[in-house]
Amino acid sequence: MIANPAGPNRDAPKLEVQGISKAYGRDGNALTVLDNISLVVPELEFLALLGPSGCGKSTLLRIIDGIDTPDAGRVVLDGKDVTGTTGNGRGMVFQSFELFAWRTVLSNVAFGLEVAGMGKAKRLQTARQYIDMVGLSAFQNAFPHQLSGGMQQRVGIARALAINPSILLMDEPYGALDVQTRDLLQDELLNIWEKQRKTVIFVTHSIEEALYLADRIVVISPRPGRIQQDIVVPFARPRSAEIKSDPVFLELRREIWQMLKRGVKV
Repeated sequence: MIANPAGPNRDAPKLEVQGISKAYGRDGNALTVLDNISLVVPELEFLALLGPSGCGKSTLLRIIDGIDTPDAGRVVLDGKDVTGTTGNGRGMVFQSFELFAWRTVLSNVAFGLEVAGMGKAKRLQTARQYIDMVGLSAFQNAFPHQLSGGMQQRVGIARALAINPSILLMDEPYGALDVQTRDLLQDELLNIWEKQRKTVIFVTHSIEEALYLADRIVVISPRPGRIQQDIVVPFARPRSAEIKSDPVFLELRREIWQMLKRGVKV
């Protein structure tokens, strides 16, 4: 495989997470979820946040998106402090799809453009482009309940991409899907990412998924979440499923699994 020349620009920070801490509750009942998390995400990097359930990785993503506010620290995007604010070039894809049941596929994908004030003709044209990109042109007039889980998640991805975000945040988007659908959508995401070239932060608890998709993996410890390890993924792009049987891939998966097991025991 040939390395992708348009890989992460490590001299150009896209996102900086600076000393983020978060707790829920008060006084003696406070539960610390994140403890002093700091990381830098370069332009065009595909970063995976990996860790066991409950380690705070989804909370961290929500703080990056501005949905949640940290108790300490800040989020800097393109040199601007965006802590506790939404928008500003961020697009989110949720595990639970979060589609509007009363809207068609076309209307769901166009929603963010509608909120942004784009004219109807232009936003529908743009929405159709992204619906076509995820292979759902024949379903643009369908409602969410008429779609499979995998198709609903494609709609969620199209909706997030339609607003042309500079950074795409994905919170375990395939966690609720069966293995076969998950594998297919991983390949589809890689194809879309090669075309779109967005900075991506992808939350997962799957070691194999993180290794297959990402340029870099940040392993988060069990609660309270701290950065346990920062791993550069050594595989060139473009990637195909055959890489999952590569001895280096298998050894990395084993090493990360041992790391996670040690963390859980602690």
